[in-house]
Amino acid sequence: MKLDRKTVLSSVLHHERVVSDASPERATAALHALGQQARLSIFQMLVSHEPCGLAAGAIAHKMRSPQNTVSAHLAILARAQLAIRSRKGRSIIYRADMSGMHWVVEYLLEDCCRGDPTMCATVISKLRRVGCLSPPTNLATRLLEKKPNGDFQI
Repeated sequence: MKLDRKTVLSSVLHHERVVSDASPERATAALHALGQQARLSIFQMLVSHEPCGLAAGAIAHKMRSPQNTVSAHLAILARAQLAIRSRKGRSIIYRADMSGMHWVVEYLLEDCCRGDPTMCATVISKLRRVGCLSPPTNLATRLLEKKPNGDFQI
């Protein structure tokens, strides 16, 4: 079943489960979720509080926003596979889904080189240095591996 962009965005907005791994629809849902200023701020807050996470009420307090509004934003981030929720007593604790974030970054970089590994070398090197990229498993990172003779593998 092929979904168009409008259907995918509608799914995220109506709290339906977004499609599987390695799909343009998943990337669209994640970018849509991060494309709103409040959700981007919430996601950045969750990343900065890894690995402990934050209670939904604490996020609402820090955002100076009503809890129901923040809960709606968190639900969209969770459905886009960018946030994970768990119950701790009466509170719901949210954490950044780091594997989801890594997936989005790797998805965006997958074909960025188009055969020229130097085009993405700086960004990939920085992402590896700060731990945001998995070991070389995708095309973009494999392209940056040097052959024994010093040439880049293409």
